[in-house]
Amino acid sequence: MADLFADDAPNGAPEAPRGSASASADAPLADRLRPASLAEVVGQEHLTGPDGAIGRMVAAGRLSSMILWGPPGTGKTSIARLLADAVGMRFAAISAVFSGVADLKQAFAEAETMAKAGRKTLLFVDEIHRFNRAQQDGFLPYVERGVVTLVGATTENPSFALNAALLSRAQVLVLNRLDAAALEALLDKAEALEGPLPLTAEARAALIATADGDGRFLLGQAETLYNAGSSEPLDPAALGQFLQRRVAVYDKDRDGHYNLISALHKSVRGSDPQAALYWLARMLVAGEEPLFLARRLVRMAVEDIGLADPQALPQCMAAMEAYRFLGSPEGELALVQACLYLATAPKSNAAYRAQKAAWKAAKDTGSLAPPANILNAPTKLMKDIGYGEGYHYDHDAPEGFSGDDYWPAGMEPQAFYAPVERGFEREIAKRLAYWERLRQERRG
Repeated sequence: MADLFADDAPNGAPEAPRGSASASADAPLADRLRPASLAEVVGQEHLTGPDGAIGRMVAAGRLSSMILWGPPGTGKTSIARLLADAVGMRFAAISAVFSGVADLKQAFAEAETMAKAGRKTLLFVDEIHRFNRAQQDGFLPYVERGVVTLVGATTENPSFALNAALLSRAQVLVLNRLDAAALEALLDKAEALEGPLPLTAEARAALIATADGDGRFLLGQAETLYNAGSSEPLDPAALGQFLQRRVAVYDKDRDGHYNLISALHKSVRGSDPQAALYWLARMLVAGEEPLFLARRLVRMAVEDIGLADPQALPQCMAAMEAYRFLGSPEGELALVQACLYLATAPKSNAAYRAQKAAWKAAKDTGSLAPPANILNAPTKLMKDIGYGEGYHYDHDAPEGFSGDDYWPAGMEPQAFYAPVERGFEREIAKRLAYWERLRQERRG
């Protein structure tokens, strides 16, 4: 268990800053370049700066429990360590990947002992979302009593991964994916320590792009280049052959899955075919199941286009069948075609709104019976009690329209479906208006 916790500094003094000055010369480059103060953390100035949540807490000298939520390699662990240094707290770390209930109990016991001696503990829990709900509940009394100040780190959406009781006691702080400027700053630090990278300017930009916002990954790739000792600068093509290709960060079970499909759906709804195609590509390149995307495109066709373009649904169904027939990668072009068709089609959610309104009316009105005149009467008894009496066969009526009342007795006619003035629904609106006029004439 001892290896999971930082040793206390002599006489309760804060630990030495973690950075290039304190890391072993043979430690990984990313460890040697750990920031020595919050001011050195790159890419998270919205939190660590003077006006940021962390900056304000440090200035006040008091920390509250928090959850650091952000992508991999964005500085969550470094920030937690530096927070303890900044306010003179004991730093203890535990990983939910390797630890269980016994480890948690020991961590809390040690923190209580230190609290009695007048030393507060910052307990850093990496991958906190991996603890189950019962284990998460175990933090609550110690956080409430101030035995520990909890700093949890997670790459998953806390709304889904953490229970409400824990979230109510901790502030959620969102770390940014490192942008190109932040990654460039990391490479500058690496070169100040190790010398110039053997890369052309174009290859350097390509290396930053492959990092996908992950600073730890970027420094790992830079270290690989240093260790290779290349004498000639690599161009982008040579760099791609030299370094292992990075797979896009994408969690198909959690946030990546839901965030990206939401981005695709809203781009289609917003009639932006370029953005829609980008998000479709992001998901396919990251390994999303193509038939899942095909099903979502079908849903978009009926929810956001509907009868404004009646061909939208057949296009999507055909794309699904084409993918099943061709497989990957050839069949993915059919999904592209369906995506572009939907994004460029006229939009209407009239059918979607009509469904919700009709479902509500059906629940509210219970078991109202249809009017007797539109009921079939296959038996004499049913005829005797009025089933089918007075029914008008529409095909025999002028213009093929009888104007009969098809609503239950005691229920006023409703207007669930209201076509929009776009696409084919413009024509449907004309038909509905025409039939309503005939209905009023024949009832009048």
